[in-house]
Amino acid sequence: MDASYFARPYTDRDEWRDAPVRHRYVHGGFEGTDLKFSFYFPPAERYEGRVRVAGVNLAGDDQADRTVHGGPDKAVYAYASEDTAWWAEQLERPLEPGIFGENLSVEGVDVSGAVIGERWRIGSVELEVCQPRLPCFKLGLAFRNPQMVRAFALARKPGAYLRIVREGELAAGDAVEVADRPDHGVTAAFVSWAILGDPSLRARALAAPQLSAEAAGILRERVVA
Repeated sequence: MDASYFARPYTDRDEWRDAPVRHRYVHGGFEGTDLKFSFYFPPAERYEGRVRVAGVNLAGDDQADRTVHGGPDKAVYAYASEDTAWWAEQLERPLEPGIFGENLSVEGVDVSGAVIGERWRIGSVELEVCQPRLPCFKLGLAFRNPQMVRAFALARKPGAYLRIVREGELAAGDAVEVADRPDHGVTAAFVSWAILGDPSLRARALAAPQLSAEAAGILRERVVA
């Protein structure tokens, strides 16, 4: 298992796919009165050096809309290269790592099947899986297909957000070691489906104490509802 980091710095040299007219290009995002959009096209290139992982981010990476992205529980978004390949086959188009907005692309790791609270050691960094990605309309904009949001949910390949447990550095090619895996068995994919697909699973999903406050809050609201 190894990791490939894809830096996504805000620079004017990045090329972007056209956005709806109401948005304007502003240093790395399409920014309007009520929307900031931060998918990169083409996807970011593989970063070959060692990358500092600290605070709430990877060095050189940032999020345009901090109201729903970023923060301690979304410092790292990992997606499996095998899942990207699966999507490329389904969509019948080439897809490069980084297309889903991930800042960590891994190979040989079942990211969506990772257990909430599972800890990964990569280089000198330790990360903890804390929630799946929940797709919003921006994914549809990124793929120029509004059906992509529903398709992403139904595919049950959400990837995983991880919090930083120990700061350090990682680099492309570093091994991904699963240092600890809780025995509750609640995975990122399970939480995603509990929220987006099967309400009967929500109470079970809450059995993972390491869930992010955001994901736990959504589950609790919908269990009560």
